Order: sequence, then C-alpha cells, then structure tokens
Amino acid sequence: MNRREFTAAILAGSAALPFGITRAVGQTRGGTLNTIIQPEPPVLVTALNQQQPTLTLGGKIYESLLKYGPDLKPMPGMAKSWEISPDGLTYTFKLFEGITFHDGKPMTSEDVVFSCMQVLTQTHPRARNNFARVASAEAPDPLTVVFKLKQPFAPFLGCFDCTSAPILPKHVYEGTDFRKNPMNDKAIGTGPFKLKEWVRGSHVHLVRHDGYYLKDQPYLDEIIYRVIPDAASRALALENGTVQLVQWSDIEFFDVTRFKKQANLEYTTNGYEYFAPHQWLEMNNRIAPMNDKRFRQAVMHLIDRDALNKRVYFGNAKIATGPISSKTRFYDGNVKKYEYSLDKAKALLDEMGLKPGANGKRAEIKYVVPPYGEVYQRAGEFFRQSFSRVGIDLVLVGTDMAGWAEKVGNWDYEMTQNLLYQLGDPALGVSRTYISTNIKKGILFSNTQGYSNPEVDRLFEEAAVALDEKKRQELYTKVQQILVEDVPVAWTLELEYPIFYDKSLKNVVTTAIGSHETFGVVHKS
Repeated sequence: MNRREFTAAILAGSAALPFGITRAVGQTRGGTLNTIIQPEPPVLVTALNQQQPTLTLGGKIYESLLKYGPDLKPMPGMAKSWEISPDGLTYTFKLFEGITFHDGKPMTSEDVVFSCMQVLTQTHPRARNNFARVASAEAPDPLTVVFKLKQPFAPFLGCFDCTSAPILPKHVYEGTDFRKNPMNDKAIGTGPFKLKEWVRGSHVHLVRHDGYYLKDQPYLDEIIYRVIPDAASRALALENGTVQLVQWSDIEFFDVTRFKKQANLEYTTNGYEYFAPHQWLEMNNRIAPMNDKRFRQAVMHLIDRDALNKRVYFGNAKIATGPISSKTRFYDGNVKKYEYSLDKAKALLDEMGLKPGANGKRAEIKYVVPPYGEVYQRAGEFFRQSFSRVGIDLVLVGTDMAGWAEKVGNWDYEMTQNLLYQLGDPALGVSRTYISTNIKKGILFSNTQGYSNPEVDRLFEEAAVALDEKKRQELYTKVQQILVEDVPVAWTLELEYPIFYDKSLKNVVTTAIGSHETFGVVHKS
C-alpha cells in the first residue's frame, strides 16, 4: 500500500465528515477546520493527562484564568482583571460574566477554587506544586477568586494557562474519583468548542459552543482532529489540502524544508515561547547502572548531540547545555561541558567497574521508545548506535501512548526519551523534574527518574520565593551547576517545532502557547 492509498484508507472511515474550510458566501464566521492529532490522546481531560496531543486538542475545550503573549506577559483568559496585594501574598481575580460549561451550567469562582485546590493538586504534576504554595483559596462571590499564598511566589501569575490550570465543573467531579469519573469521556469544559464525538482511531469532532461568553466567538463552526498514524500520509494530507493545519511533530523534521517552499502555506516557529520544549534521555536513577552518576556522565559524553540534531532533527534544534533552556529566564550556559568523547565515556564506565565482558558487552538496557512519531524511532536508533560504541546494548521497546505514560509515570522503565515544557520560569517548568518532593508514583512529567539532592531542593525553593531578580539568578546558576555535575537526565536538544497552516487561515498563532490555544479567534479570510 503506497502513502496515497494509506491516506485514502484512513479517511474513508470518516467520509461523511467535511474536508477543507467551508463557509457560506457573505458570512462573517463559519466553516470547518481539518487538522491532525497524532498520536491519538488517551483522554481529552487536560487536568488528567498532560501529554502534548491531549493539551493541543484539550485547549479548545478547557480554559483557565489567563493567557500569555509572546513576551510571556499575562493577558485576560476567563479572568478579565486581577490584582496583587503590596506584600505579594494575595491575588484577586475577577471573572467575565456569563461563562458557562458545555452542559449549560454556569462556571463560577467555586469551580476555579475546586479545580485548583482539589483536582489539580492530585492529578497535575506541575499544578500540584504551584497550588501547594496557596494558604487559602476563596470564592467570596460568583465572579471573584482570591488566592492567599503562604509566602511570596514570584511566578504565580504564570500558573494559569489552559494547560497548567484547566478549570473543571465542580458539579460533575466533586466527591468522585477524578480519574475514573464516567463523565471524563464527555470532556465538559468552558472553551469555545465542545466535544461532539470521538471515534477512536479515526477522529475527534469539536463543534461551536454556542453559549460561549466572548462576543462572536468562536468564528469556526467546527474543528475535526484526524488521527493519521503514518508520517507520509500526514505529509500528503497537508500537501493536498485535506488538512489545513499541522503542529508539533505532525510533520517530520525531514519534511520541514519541503513544506516551507509550498506556496499556499504559512510557516512559523512562533507559538512555543511559553513551552520552550526541552528534550533529554531519561534514566531511572533507582536502577543500576543508572544509579551511578559516572554512568550518567558517560552518557553525556557518548552522545554526539550535534550529529543528533543534524541527522535526526535536520537542524531544527539547538544543543541543550543543562536543565534550563537558553530561551527561558535565568539560563546560565557557564556550566560543565560534556563534549562528544567516546574515550571519556569509556574511562568513566571503567572507573565505576562497568567493564566489557568476554563478548565486549558492558550492559544491556531497555529503552522505551516514545510513541510520538517517526522521529522518536529514529532518535532511538541513533541512541542505540551511540551506546553500542562503548559496549552497551540498548534494546528498543515499542509501546503505545497510554502504555508509555503508564510505564514512565509508574517508574517501570530503565531508559526513555522525554520532552518537557519550561513554562516561562524555572519555578514552573524546570524544578518539578528535579525536586524530591515531586517524586510521586503514577504522575507523569514529575520527578519520574527519582533524583534526590537536598541542596538542589533548597536552591529551587529559595529561588522560587525570592523576589529580587539578581538573587534568583544567583540561585538558579548554582542549581544548574550542581545538576550538570549530577546529570539526573542527559539533556540533548532545545527543539524548534514548526507550525504550517493554509494562508487563508487567520489568527492561528496569537499567544505564547500557539496551537494549544482555544482557537476562538481563528477564521478564514
């Protein structure tokens, strides 16, 4: 079966669904946007799952109090205004009037307090740390939310995008097991689009939420996210106009140059400022030989990251130097450097006693390949070849999206590749991976590798509550130096993902979260 036949076979099952963007002549709004979701998310409720496909699709369904511009400054979301007390401890948000959930029930400050303080503290790896800093959260009236912090927390206003603090309906979730609530399949939020149907393996169909509180939004009638597992078929769907928008890894990196030349498409790497995607090899620090930092240091030496960028990511990345992205505040590149050196890698392995056996093999390690597209399989092959040069047999293990999340979240893995968001401030997107209080079994994108260092814990905590920018930089510089010495994970690349969309589409990228946004203002010219 060639790629055109493969695409036809995939799309035949949803032939009744509209393709392209259509709207009646003279209308100021309307139409259908076809796009891709890949891999298919295990669930659509963003409070329960923070994998990228869930957040991309769920951003149209769930909202939070704020949005963030490309400069990462806060903008109104469901909160039309906010105030901070002079002592930096009290944050008061005023909500827009007339916000309703997709089931018609009003959304009030009670839903915000319930979501932030009860749901997200249990289910969300980064929100749980953010809201643990709240001494009390109150709803003095239906349109007012008041958070009182235990102590100042400099980046608190950065905690409220739709991926970090999605608001769920209290009347649906209160008193239930949040992860097993039968209404999870309905995905009830307040966003401009609501779930019409989810045909697993085929598509997720969103339609306009007619009760949306912002005038005239959304402009589109519907969005159809099509599940297209094959990379060549995804590329063909964009090429022939079957879909009009791709994001993240929908298009493989080797195809970026080709599509940049396609006349009907716009190309941008904007819309990822809040995330600053940071990639690494994740090693379970609980298991030998990964529990020895000399092994982890050897891994940094045996990976030719420049070659990884050129051969696997086709230059769409920058070499990572440590835990904080160069695109994020408080980055300091003046840290220990690990140049590509097989000799240094072998010397470290020999020093720790991990010497080659009679067959030349030092160790065998199972590597779980993330199921996010062909590039991850290629990266896995690259790592396998890299490790083999020093006598380590990296065994690639395949799984689906839910299986990968379960294995990594429950520490049932030896090595994998991971990518996390930086979220504009190390206190929000970086510390969660390394602080020992975030070693929580069953929660993905937490400290799943099990790294623990009391000094790192202290530095991250002091930096989070410090209000002086110079002091924060000093603390984050120290923590970067320690982590680069300890190598809890092997940082590889700062990725630059593309967004391609049909030139007839307007307002596709309007904030720092790009394709994760609500799409309420997206329309066709």
